[in-house]
Amino acid sequence: MVEAGARRAESNKQLIDMLRRSRLFRDYEGVFTKATGLPLVLRPLEFWQLAHHGKKHENPFCALLAENPATLSVCLQAHQDMIDHTGVLPHTVTCPFGLTETAVPIKLAERTIGYLRIGQVLRHMPAKSDTTRVSRQLARCGVRFTGEIRKAWQKNPLFPREKYNAIVRLLSFFADQLSALSNQLVTEKTNAEPPLVLRARDYIDKHKTEQLSLTDVAKVAGASVFHFCKVFHKATGLKFTDYVARVRLEDARNRLLNPNLRISEVAYDVGFQSLTQFNRTFKRVFGQAPTEFREHLHGKRPRNAA
Repeated sequence: MVEAGARRAESNKQLIDMLRRSRLFRDYEGVFTKATGLPLVLRPLEFWQLAHHGKKHENPFCALLAENPATLSVCLQAHQDMIDHTGVLPHTVTCPFGLTETAVPIKLAERTIGYLRIGQVLRHMPAKSDTTRVSRQLARCGVRFTGEIRKAWQKNPLFPREKYNAIVRLLSFFADQLSALSNQLVTEKTNAEPPLVLRARDYIDKHKTEQLSLTDVAKVAGASVFHFCKVFHKATGLKFTDYVARVRLEDARNRLLNPNLRISEVAYDVGFQSLTQFNRTFKRVFGQAPTEFREHLHGKRPRNAA
């Protein structure tokens, strides 16, 4: 169980890293920060540090809090409380220092893998009671509410509640896009073909008009016949013989567009050993015989069809 959890955590981190490097996220991050002046970060589920620390546009007051172990501890606890209570919907918290932050979940199918996080803001003009509360909280941490830290507090970004809620709503739409991209990335990774399948496809395509044996193709792919059959079928959804037949039939269908070629010529040219086998396989795959295919193309049965 512990190993499985560690693997899942690492998988989450890798996927979030891919999303963070995506053009979709980078473009949105730039526009969001330019429009709001706030930092936007994308973090994996298992992230135990302050989300915005060291980022451009980091809240100066929070940056100062991060330098003191006592105040940092308070900030990290607020961070953990927010993550613990974020489910399928965004969750907003106000820390003991009066600043508001929101986590918007990113999902892979039904599982949360990370969060969009926006920088800490005030949602109302601070009253005297707010200042007093911050001063007391800092005092508990052994920090005096004077000088640089007081100036930083006074410059905290102010976003009225209604405007802030609208920003969170927009981020929810963006989170849906990132969730869709995460599912797409995982699907593409899952469907990525093993190198032995790629080698086999390439060899078959180059030698499709020749006799192809399973043993020879497996050897070219670098695998035993048993292993090759198992991996090839899983990747393509077809048995080896059916796949080769499909490749040859696609070639044949293109050649049949030329009315000057006899069907028997096409059958042998693409690698079939008998006209009967070609006709039977063509109809099974495409739902019509080669002659019917040509009739449909030209509106009548061509002469010398066979």
